[in-house]
Amino acid sequence: MNRRHLALPALASAALIAAAGCTAAGGPGPSGADGVSVLASFYPLQYVAEQVGGEHVQVDNLTPPSADPHDLELSPAQARRIGQVDLVVFQSGLQPAVDEGIEARAPAHVVDAAGFADLAAAEADEHAGEEHAGEEHAEDEHAGEEHEHGATDPHFWLDPSRLAALGQVVADELSAVDPEHADDYAAGAAKLGRDLEELDQEFADGLATCAGSTVVTSHAAFAYLADRYSLEQVGLTSFDPEAEPSPARLREVAGIARENDVTTVFSETLVSLEVAETLAGDLGLRTATLDPLEGLSEERLAEGADYPGVMRENLDALTEGLECE
Repeated sequence: MNRRHLALPALASAALIAAAGCTAAGGPGPSGADGVSVLASFYPLQYVAEQVGGEHVQVDNLTPPSADPHDLELSPAQARRIGQVDLVVFQSGLQPAVDEGIEARAPAHVVDAAGFADLAAAEADEHAGEEHAGEEHAEDEHAGEEHEHGATDPHFWLDPSRLAALGQVVADELSAVDPEHADDYAAGAAKLGRDLEELDQEFADGLATCAGSTVVTSHAAFAYLADRYSLEQVGLTSFDPEAEPSPARLREVAGIARENDVTTVFSETLVSLEVAETLAGDLGLRTATLDPLEGLSEERLAEGADYPGVMRENLDALTEGLECE
């Protein structure tokens, strides 16, 4: 299903319009009853801002629950709000509409995660989605195309150590907005760092001794995680979750799976399960789910799901799929 041009649901739009009134001219500022107003462009950035800001901030997410952040389009109210809030936390190159909104509205305080995540250090499987047979290449010339963010893998937050580095940057910018609570923001960033360090160690311990190290995924979103824990990601497609793998790519991945005694094909939330399930069925393999944490569903959020909890679910899926001791 094509999820391009995803429109914000009416209820979410209404909520954002209402929230925008709290930060418009004449409304409460950083020292007001509602605290510092923060706008995050998608879930992992929202989580960081909430953990660092604590009780002093009100954080809203531009991307509605269950939506793919890559496809976000801004309503006029959302675009206006970018220029009204105290701080915007986003990742340039991931959401073109947000990039355009920030350029147009020029908010006074901005944190661009792309500038601090060392994105070039871990690239996704460069062959994912590419064709290796001449005729099929002509038939499916778009199979190897990457998403709007080009050749840089944006999914840095799937490595907890990289996400931790963002916490201090957010704390510094919140302190510039609200100097009165600078110590609290520094403490929030420090606690976030400790929590993510603990999570990082859980992954390192859990994946230290496994029968396999090849992680076959429906699309190449997990390169940073794989790089951090000495795994090998093999994506059926490249960064674009909507891309369809070519027959040549499916044959290639099937060969890799056989050569490496892969037992599990990992699908993911927000992406159709059909291709992963078909490949697993053809090879007699199991399927499991990994969550790229780009957007949690309303149901999961209502259940109290959060970044560390979902990451631990990913760890459980990996340790079972890779047959770790």
